[in-house]
Amino acid sequence: MLFRRLLVAGALACAITPALAGEVLVAGAASLTNAFKDLAAQYQVAHPDTTVSTTFGASDVVLRQIIEGAPADVFASADQKAMDKAVDAKAVDPATRADFVRNQVVLIVPADNPGKIKSLKDLSGDAVQRIALGNPDSVPVGRYTQAALQQAGAWDQVQARQILGQNVRQVLNYVERGEVDAGFVFATDAATAKDKVTVVQTVDTPTPVVYPIALVQRDGRAPEAAGFLEYVLSPEGQAILAQYGFAKP
Repeated sequence: MLFRRLLVAGALACAITPALAGEVLVAGAASLTNAFKDLAAQYQVAHPDTTVSTTFGASDVVLRQIIEGAPADVFASADQKAMDKAVDAKAVDPATRADFVRNQVVLIVPADNPGKIKSLKDLSGDAVQRIALGNPDSVPVGRYTQAALQQAGAWDQVQARQILGQNVRQVLNYVERGEVDAGFVFATDAATAKDKVTVVQTVDTPTPVVYPIALVQRDGRAPEAAGFLEYVLSPEGQAILAQYGFAKP
């Protein structure tokens, strides 16, 4: 049993390196990968004594790692549900919670669109066999997608053909490689692969796609983390996020 515990502890240590002095650890939704790497780089230019390290994944998965003890100073989620879980688990400081960007869910197809898909209604055609979406149990874009399709009366048809991705970037990759006929991702993710995928429809979601951010509640949180969060919310930070297609909340 002791040996097993040591193995688990070692695996966690390898997965996420403990923070160093002056280092801010940011854990965020996979859809924030490009934008937050740029934010981190620009913040470090203005604050040369601070290093911002980033890690990304499905919001629920990232949160679970934080709850289980993985070091992080800032948590940025792609939906309110994941952040609500963080608050309930006392994993973040609710006083620091703020909405910082808005996004949209889009239906995408491979660039050559072999299924000739033009809208949601085409997904029920016999030629459509595989449709990728994030796992609604753990991936925000999957939750948004399911709710939108249920609202549109198209959930049963899509569910029968679904290929579940473990984060939004995996769904995007499925479509890029032509492994599926269509997929549902965030508009900002589709924009990173506009030469490989085509957006055929923006999908109306019952709940707006608004991302929250908060400081992680833990002993040893980097004091510089508050400054990075403020930078994300600042006009300078918002301008960088806008370059990647994110809108103001």
